[in-house]
Amino acid sequence: MNSPVRRRRPQTAQQFVLGELRGAITSGQLKPGMPIRQDSLAEQLGVSRVPLREALRILEAEALVVHKAHRGYFVAELSLADLREVYRIREVLETEAVRQASGRPDKLPLATLETAQHEVEKAAGTGDVSAMAAANRRFHFALYEAAGMPRLTRLIATLWDATDAYRSLYYVAADNRDHVVREHRAILDALRGGETNAAARLLDEHRMHAIEALEDMLQQD
Repeated sequence: MNSPVRRRRPQTAQQFVLGELRGAITSGQLKPGMPIRQDSLAEQLGVSRVPLREALRILEAEALVVHKAHRGYFVAELSLADLREVYRIREVLETEAVRQASGRPDKLPLATLETAQHEVEKAAGTGDVSAMAAANRRFHFALYEAAGMPRLTRLIATLWDATDAYRSLYYVAADNRDHVVREHRAILDALRGGETNAAARLLDEHRMHAIEALEDMLQQD
């Protein structure tokens, strides 16, 4: 092809279903523990069961859904102990990523972080949970990727994937969204000032507030 216009490859049915399911889990439309009704979902999305099953297998490998014999697929649930463990491991890995990124000040993507933060605040103000979750992820991973350690970033991403549905539950409450906005602003201020230890401490507090709120929600349930 000699045309200078770059054509986008159309999504396959599997890619389409995968994106829709991820979005439903991330936005909280499909909550932890909810069954995934394959027949009705395939009809709703206008696809056959084949791409749906393929997408579910991918999500199962990512620990976002689980398959129960003779019962089908369900959105993955985490116990309080699981959540605490995930957040504890995140603390260790993300603190190292921030320290490494701060040691490369010329690579610190402050403009990208500020853009992502603007998107976080916009979504928080309108209560768009899905958009806020996506912008929040861009904010954090812009920082972690600046460490220049792709294996570390992939490990962190795996932990984030496992708790996407819970993060959406956290964002449903306006008070929690306000917390995120304020905490991000403080982290940005510390990074602008080159205060590595302060940025790491603020990230620890950011995670702690989230896990405490989630614990309260799960205990009430």
